[in-house]
Amino acid sequence: MKQIIFTILLITTVQTAFSQALGEKVSETDFSIGKAIKVKSQILDEVRDLNIYLPQSYSEDSLKTYPVIYLLDGSKDEDYIHISGIVQFGSFSWINMIPESIVVGIGNVDRKRDFTYPSQNELDQKEFPTSGKSETFISFLEKELQPLIESEYRTSETKTLIGQSLGGLLATEILFKKPDLFDNYIIVSPSLWWDDEKLLDVSPVSYNSEKSIYIAGGKEGEVMERTAKELYEKLKKDQQQNTRLFYQFFENKSHGDALHIAVYEAFEKIFKQKK
Repeated sequence: MKQIIFTILLITTVQTAFSQALGEKVSETDFSIGKAIKVKSQILDEVRDLNIYLPQSYSEDSLKTYPVIYLLDGSKDEDYIHISGIVQFGSFSWINMIPESIVVGIGNVDRKRDFTYPSQNELDQKEFPTSGKSETFISFLEKELQPLIESEYRTSETKTLIGQSLGGLLATEILFKKPDLFDNYIIVSPSLWWDDEKLLDVSPVSYNSEKSIYIAGGKEGEVMERTAKELYEKLKKDQQQNTRLFYQFFENKSHGDALHIAVYEAFEKIFKQKK
């Protein structure tokens, strides 16, 4: 019995000492990296979630304006958190890879609907029954979202779009049809197989403003790899003088994990090399 009591006292003493070594929790608060807002879109006829990352200096300098990065698949359980982290890290003064920027993460409701134009392929129609409304979503970006962000926040004129997979398909469609909506396009693993690859047959609209276009992908199968390279080659063939064009293939990345490294590389090429 004495041995048992001694053991209990020893354990209690060790636990108490360990607890004291760790220190006592003084307080607990929620930790936030941005603002979550809801907007009512008249064009889409629905409420949409936006996740907004503001640089640390935003509240300190009331005169400074900031570039805006628009992120498709921008829900908090999608790409918003880790892309905002790259932006924060890249804008540290000792890194100086990217200027301090606002990130606008656009939360999804139905990405298959919003990121695709109407396909003539019967299998596309069967597997994606709600698809084909990208024109409406692009109108939302142009006529509602961009004006809202520019009225609510201190934005500069520089706008960047990031899209991956179906989001890459949409980013390519915008680049081809309404290129002046954004200055920089980061297109990762674009789903250009959609509609029997017909988007690659479209002749892009010309533009006068400067553009930086970054295209990337990983080991994602013959079609995905080929069409991403064909997109780059198509743009390269008729590259305008005011365009900076980049392409990267990540041999050790797949469709699921190419985005993070691709965005980091894109920021280095688009922003750091401009300095």
